[in-house]
Amino acid sequence: MKISMIVAYGKNWKIGINNQMPWHIPEDFKNFKAITSGHHILMGRKTFESILSISAKHSSSGVGKPLPNRTSLVLTRGEFKHDDVYTFSDVQEAFNFARANAEEELFIIGGANIYETLFPYVDKMYLSEVDYDGEADAYLKEIDFSTWDLTEQKDYDAILNEDGSVKTPAWKFKVWIKKD
Repeated sequence: MKISMIVAYGKNWKIGINNQMPWHIPEDFKNFKAITSGHHILMGRKTFESILSISAKHSSSGVGKPLPNRTSLVLTRGEFKHDDVYTFSDVQEAFNFARANAEEELFIIGGANIYETLFPYVDKMYLSEVDYDGEADAYLKEIDFSTWDLTEQKDYDAILNEDGSVKTPAWKFKVWIKKD
């Protein structure tokens, strides 16, 4: 099973503020959905709770749900339970669960502690580099790219509002594979 990491980050490795992403890039969300749909996604409890919070805001019932068309695996140190996800206190148990369910590519989707803890297992990275230098309280640990090969890159220009302010920041999508 391949273990991949998918993350969007701004300047100085910023990835979040108040358990939310500090930018809104619809094209990046579409990209995330296309890449991760049909796969197991592994995250920490706080990331899962932020997904529930966002989906509740867009739900007519006001109840949040896990991301559709994916099997959600949540790593937690506590007694967290949710009917629609699988919870684990040990990362190897989560990996074994995905393998037992014939997963070919498991995606690590956050947050900061999960990325840092699981980085040694990562074979492939899907990175969205966002031109953002605003506030943040969550950071990705700096990545040394010398042990990785860049296999794909696509650049996106900023989208401006009529008044010239930035509606969507410029960003780059890159795929990296660990060197043998």
